[in-house]
Amino acid sequence: PPITVSTSDDELQQMISDVPAEIDNLQFPCHSQVVERCVIFVTEASGEYELINRIRGIAEKNQIWRSYLGMGYHNCCVPHTIMRNIFENPGWTTQYTPYQPEVAQGRLEGLLNYQTMVAELTGLEVANASLLDEGTAAAEALSLCFRHNKRRRMLVSHKLHPQTISVVETRLSSLGLAVDVVDVFEADFSNRDIAGILFQYPDTEGNVLDFSEISEKAHSHGTLVCCATDLLSLTLLRPPSEFGADIAVGTSQRLGVPLGYGGPHAGFFACNQSLVRLMPGRMIGVTRDAAGRDGYRLALQTREQHIRRDKATSNICTAQALLANMSAMFAVYHGPQGLKDISTRVHNLTL
Repeated sequence: PPITVSTSDDELQQMISDVPAEIDNLQFPCHSQVVERCVIFVTEASGEYELINRIRGIAEKNQIWRSYLGMGYHNCCVPHTIMRNIFENPGWTTQYTPYQPEVAQGRLEGLLNYQTMVAELTGLEVANASLLDEGTAAAEALSLCFRHNKRRRMLVSHKLHPQTISVVETRLSSLGLAVDVVDVFEADFSNRDIAGILFQYPDTEGNVLDFSEISEKAHSHGTLVCCATDLLSLTLLRPPSEFGADIAVGTSQRLGVPLGYGGPHAGFFACNQSLVRLMPGRMIGVTRDAAGRDGYRLALQTREQHIRRDKATSNICTAQALLANMSAMFAVYHGPQGLKDISTRVHNLTL
C-alpha cells in the first residue's frame, strides 16, 4: 500500500463542486500550447526490485573522481558501528535540543564528550556543543569580539578558507562592522580600533605558521585573537592556546562525518573562561539529581535566544547534535593514539 494517503474520487469531486468555476476555466491563464507541452506521460508502476536495478544502472554512468578541493572538507572513513548505531538509528537522527534532560542523558553525555574533546585539542578552557559549520562559527567568533570591546573593525587573514571569508563578510555587514581581508603578518593594531583578528591554522593552502608574535601584538592593543583550525591536525600540532588564541573555531567533519556534498557538518567553538558568558550556542554541564547521582543538562542558558530574546549572545542557537555526537564517538572509538595515527598517515601522504 502507498505510504501517503491520496485523495479519493469522492473527495476530488467534492472539491471540484465547491470551486465556483468550471475546471477548464481554471486552466484559462495557461496558453493551450503550454498545457499540451506540460502533459506528463507516466509509465506503468515498477516494483521495488526493478526500480532499484534501474537506479543502479543510472548510477553506474557516474564517473568517480578523487577530490583535491580541500578547503576544510576532507573525506574520511566512518566506522560501521557508528554508522549503524548512530547515523542510521532514528533514536539519534530524530533528536532535538534536549530541553528535557531526564530522557536525553545519553545524548547529553555524548555532547559533553564532544565539548571535552574540542577543549583538549584546542587547549582552551570551554567549548560549546557545536554550531552550524565553520563559517558560522568564525562569524560568531568575530561577533563575540565586537560584544567584548565594542570596536567595529575586524581583520581577517587572506589565507582563510574562501567560503569562511564570504560568510564572515555577509554576517558582520548586517551588524555594521567593517571586515578587512589582509596579510595578518602585516597587521597594524596601533589605532586600537580592531575588535578581533581571525587567521587559519593550518591555512587554506596547508601552511603551518607560528602566530605567537601576532597574538602578542594584538593583545597589547586590546584585540582578541581568533583561530580557525583543524581538529585532526591538532593531534600533532601545537594547540592554538599556546600561541595566544582567545577563541578557536572550525569544523569536526573529518572526525567521522561523511562529506555529504559539502554539508551538513558540525562546527565547533572554544574560548577562554573569561569569555564564556559571551559564547554562542548550547553548552552541556554536569550536575547532580535528587538522588545524588551525576547527570547532564544544558548549562548557562541565560545566554541563549529562547531565554533572553534580543539580548542573547546569538540569534543562531542551533547545534549539529547528531554530527557532533558522531565526531565524539569517532574520537572515543579510535582513542587518542588512534587519532594521532590517522593524523600521521594524512601528514605522510601529503609529503
